[in-house]
Amino acid sequence: MKVDGKPYRSIWLAADGWSVDIIDQTRLPHEFSVVKLETLDQAAHAIKAMLVRGAPLIGATAAYGVCLGLRTDASDSALRNMCETLIATRPTAVNLRWAIRAMQEVLLPLPEGDRVSAAYEKAAQICDEDVAINSAIGNHGLEVFRQVWRAKGQEGKLNILTHCNAGWLATVDWGTALSPIYKAHDAGIPVHVWVDETRPRNQGAHLTCWELGKHGVPHTLVVDNAGGHLMQHGLVDLCITGTDRTTAAGDVCNKIGTYLKALAAKDNKVPFYVALPGPTIDWEIDDGVKDIPIEIRDSHEVKYIQGLDRNREVSEVRILPEDSPSANYAFDVTPARMVTGLITERGVCAASKEGLAGLYTPAS
Repeated sequence: MKVDGKPYRSIWLAADGWSVDIIDQTRLPHEFSVVKLETLDQAAHAIKAMLVRGAPLIGATAAYGVCLGLRTDASDSALRNMCETLIATRPTAVNLRWAIRAMQEVLLPLPEGDRVSAAYEKAAQICDEDVAINSAIGNHGLEVFRQVWRAKGQEGKLNILTHCNAGWLATVDWGTALSPIYKAHDAGIPVHVWVDETRPRNQGAHLTCWELGKHGVPHTLVVDNAGGHLMQHGLVDLCITGTDRTTAAGDVCNKIGTYLKALAAKDNKVPFYVALPGPTIDWEIDDGVKDIPIEIRDSHEVKYIQGLDRNREVSEVRILPEDSPSANYAFDVTPARMVTGLITERGVCAASKEGLAGLYTPAS
């Protein structure tokens, strides 16, 4: 995608050929800052502190984290330890574990002296495949959008509601839920996006609005709880979100608040789609509500909100009383029965075992 006319991925090798550059998403939308990762610990911190976020990008960063760690110690024990360190950074997104396993499968059979170069090659492959996957998701999602647009009589705007950020900042490029939006906009369909602010970290306000604006896509920010009202009044033609983990039965785990959007969509007969790459599917579990571990993050994120103050400086302010406790559940699970369809790189399917089996074999 482009930032002020310059093409970017969300992660790339630096000019020195070994360190890794990322966009510090904690500084957006007020400051575009590129951070260099040179060690395993820096990569782990970038994931845990959410300098990078979004399941596909977390996986890609972890893959490069392995590369950086191997430059110091390429032994079997070191490789296993660094993989455990990276997996522990974020427990919910399955792409992290998938990327680590992919790296291990390539690296463990190799002599220590061959591991660094092989690691960089595999990490680059993971990134390139992610770009291709997300572009394909966009193509299949575009056809869904066209169908909804035709059903609307191709009149007025195609109003889309999304939650959190599932754009190119959450992946290596294109995004998942936003990929069809970009493709539809580029194809001339007059899309308009309702963007949930997405508390507590406000990824919708900070990231989705920023990247949609950079691409020229019309959008409007709304508070998280406005979606139901918009749907009741016919102002939403379809909802689309991403997912950090999808079960083998089609349950989807995404940013907290996604389940409430699905409930409102169901009640108002608004299509609710979820866009996902194959590596996001967890073939080992069926019941997302029971079996997906939900990350509980530091309550600081709930107590404070970040923004640009009157002096044009980024600052934090506390929004609740000093003695009030808070809890920070980062994700929720939307049961498959509430999902209209899953948009994948292989096509669109029902959110069910049978639907996924028509596109994939387990762990394929």
